[in-house]
Amino acid sequence: MTTQSPVLAIAAAAKGASTALRTSTTAQRNSLLLGIAQALVTNADSIVDANAQDVAAGQANGMTSGLLDRLTLTPERLESIADAVREVAALPDPVGQVVRGSTLPNGLLLRQVRVPMGVVGMIYEARPNVTVDAAVLALKSGNAVVLRGGSAAAHSNTEIVRVIGQALTAAGFPAELVQSIDAYGREGAVELMHARGLVDVLVPRGGADLIQTVVRESTVPVIETGVGNCHVFVDASANAVMARDIVMNAKTHRVGVCNATETLLVHADAAPALLPELARALHGAGVTLHASEEARTFIGDAAETVLATAEDWDTEYLSMDIAVGVVPSLAAAIDHINAHGSGHTDAIVTSDIDSAQRFQREVDSAAVIVNASTRFTDGGLFGLGAEIGISTQKLHARGPMGLSDLTTTTWHVTGTGQVRDGWTGPNSCESV
Repeated sequence: MTTQSPVLAIAAAAKGASTALRTSTTAQRNSLLLGIAQALVTNADSIVDANAQDVAAGQANGMTSGLLDRLTLTPERLESIADAVREVAALPDPVGQVVRGSTLPNGLLLRQVRVPMGVVGMIYEARPNVTVDAAVLALKSGNAVVLRGGSAAAHSNTEIVRVIGQALTAAGFPAELVQSIDAYGREGAVELMHARGLVDVLVPRGGADLIQTVVRESTVPVIETGVGNCHVFVDASANAVMARDIVMNAKTHRVGVCNATETLLVHADAAPALLPELARALHGAGVTLHASEEARTFIGDAAETVLATAEDWDTEYLSMDIAVGVVPSLAAAIDHINAHGSGHTDAIVTSDIDSAQRFQREVDSAAVIVNASTRFTDGGLFGLGAEIGISTQKLHARGPMGLSDLTTTTWHVTGTGQVRDGWTGPNSCESV
């Protein structure tokens, strides 16, 4: 593969630098991460100043409040990000872990061992915290990373990558382990998608359009993440107070994140009593309800309610909007979620254990929650430390992706002079 273009040269440099991590110790990588955490705090002023330029541009360009919230960095948020880096440093190192092993009858010792992937590519939007998350998770798991963070956060990402590069150099590692291709725009992103042989895996994190573009265009293996058309289903037996609290938290706690709820479904038997109260609470918080005809019969014609269209059931709003529907049964709720959901996170509020168990068996999503907010689907809350993303696909990784999901495996085979002889039977790949 030619490396004449700047983007391919960056990917090649990352691949070369990744050797330094493959041969590093856990202690060295942990010390590096602690250095990065301190550097983020020490350089908070310059990072916040750079971020202010991005926020101002976002406001001028009409960016939604949810996306602006994702974009914004403050000294307090940077301190929280640095704390998350320290938590990753304290996590067990997946590199070298033995997944499984055995001894064959002929004495060969087999071990399947976790090893770094090599070079991870990240394409994401307006999320400068992801720049840090991706870098530290990649470094801890022994990988180099090439970042494309988009124009909306260009100033923030440039400064963060500069600060991380200084920390890498100070710890004796190549700065090429963490690089950005933001300067090369969309054309650079396409080149990264085609850098097969230099980039080992590509993780898109952002809106549906971005993710589908990467899935369609990339020749590099892709882990699909992020789109969160999440649901809360309020069952017939749901406790009214619990339902209200969960729905309000799931929708309004932070609207610009992928685990915020975008669709509320209410069982027809519960709708007359519960839906008016749920609607009043959502309206009171400033949420616009995109309600079905049946739901509107219980909600009324408040100014904050509009008639839902077919498009609403498939929409990730990332704003103070929610689709609201009434369903005749648990089975209908499950069918609706499996037809319209994005496979991210879906929740049921119920007092019926059979309904809860059926919902968790039959809803086909990365996280299926009973009697709690969808906002809990998060790598940090799941004990993974900072996450690289939330996978909505089914191969390799699903749900919040932590350190182990950025590794692959190698088989270590140790013998004492054994040689192979004879046919090994119908399960052998050589029996065909």
